[in-house]
This record gives sequence, C-alpha cells and structure tokens, in this order.
Amino acid sequence: MPLRPGRCYRHFSGPPYTRKEYIPGVPMPKITKFTMGDPRKEYDYEVKLILKQIGQIRHNALEAARVIAFKQIAKMIGNETDFFLWVLKYPHHVIRENKMMAFAGADRLQDGMRLSFGKPIGTAARILKQGDTLMVLKVKKEHVEFAKKAFKVASSKLPIDTEIIVSPLKVGAKSQ
Repeated sequence: MPLRPGRCYRHFSGPPYTRKEYIPGVPMPKITKFTMGDPRKEYDYEVKLILKQIGQIRHNALEAARVIAFKQIAKMIGNETDFFLWVLKYPHHVIRENKMMAFAGADRLQDGMRLSFGKPIGTAARILKQGDTLMVLKVKKEHVEFAKKAFKVASSKLPIDTEIIVSPLKVGAKSQ
C-alpha cells in the first residue's frame, strides 16, 4: 500500500504514542544522520529553519528536507567542511493506520471500525509550539545566501509552514 499524503498526519489530537518497548513492529525512522559537516570550525552566521505552526512532521519528510538541504548547500559551497547542518527534532511519536481495502467489493471483506486501533506504519516529530527550530545551518559570511536558498528548498518538503532566520554568531559580525 502506498504512503498517504503528509496532510493526513499533519494535525494531531491526543497524547503522543511513544513507548516503543510496548509497541511491536515499529519501523525505524528513515532519518539516520542528524549532524553533517564540521561542527568544530569557526562560523560567522547561524541560519535557522523555524516552524510557524503546531503539527507533526513524518520521518520521511524530515529525511527528505535534510537530504535536499545538504545537497543544495554542498553543491553551492563545494566543500563539506565549510558548513555545519544540524537537525534538532527527532521522530518519537508512532503513527498508526487502520488499513482499509479500496477496490470494488471490499465492503464484504472488511471489518470496518471493529478493532480500529491501527498498526504502526512510521514515526513523526511532534511540534508542540510555534517558533520551534527544526534545522540549524552554521556558515561563513560569504555563504549566508546559499544557506537561505538551501533552507527555502528544504521547506518545500515539509507539511508545516516555516520561516528562515539569520543571526550572527560572533560579536563582531554584522547582521543582515
């Protein structure tokens, strides 16, 4: 069965479902690397991807945003040691789905709402307040525009509205 669109899981109600020791068959999150680049280098600016809404982001959307942001910034800068990308949110919440058949005559084969708790199909990161930071990208002064472009492309992969904020890291750096 194919994945449902992100809008099906964007909003949530009820408490998070996170106790994986009691849940059999939870798939691993697709996002595996949360930090990329060189964290020990001196950077001038910090570019943040801020979430403007409350909601959920599925693990495959997080991974897609991370991959495209990394590809964009690496392509524009050219060297992986000239920036540091950090994904701050982790997909803890287990998403359940009550799978239904969708073909002619399926009504005779299904139980409908009986035992409709659902089986685990993936994980999601819950955004509980507006203004949370999803990703941080630290760059030199000459690469700030590249970082903003990379986050603009990455935000298109997310089901929640975002905003990009640039802030200087050093005292002597001028803000834009």
